[in-house]
Amino acid sequence: MTDRPAADGAAELRKQIAETRSQLGSTVEELAAKTDLRGRAKARAADLRDRAGAMTVQLRSTAAQAGHTVQERAGRAGHTVQEKAVHAGHTVQEKAAHAGHTSRSRVKGARHGLQDDGSHIAAEVEGTASRAGRTVPAPLRAPVGFARRHPRPVVIVAAAGAVIVAAGVLGRRRAARC
Repeated sequence: MTDRPAADGAAELRKQIAETRSQLGSTVEELAAKTDLRGRAKARAADLRDRAGAMTVQLRSTAAQAGHTVQERAGRAGHTVQEKAVHAGHTVQEKAAHAGHTSRSRVKGARHGLQDDGSHIAAEVEGTASRAGRTVPAPLRAPVGFARRHPRPVVIVAAAGAVIVAAGVLGRRRAARC
């Protein structure tokens, strides 16, 4: 029986020695790792490379997203400019049409006024010529006679002259505005 406790003690002692060796081996490995500056630097460099790669991916993603945002905004701005240009074009067309209608009505009014004035002038010329009888000088007898026989061409010529004068006045007004 005396062998048994000694054997148990030896096995226990061997077990403790094995645990101590294992702990000592772990401690030595840790110390060796701490003293291995080259290995630690490589590990640190690998870690920094991994971080830099992750940041590069993140920055590329952010840049792509910003590019899409800028492209979208530029597209919206282009559509807005196009809509405003179309609206401005319609406004200009409307104003030009209105100006055309206004000028036509003014020309018609002027033409009618000139026709009335021409009729009055022709009547006066006819009255004056008939009162004057044959006192019209010889060089003017042919034109006065023509005017008496054909008052319409005289009125048309007078109207054309008035339109030319009116166009000149309107042209000067526009030139003065600019």
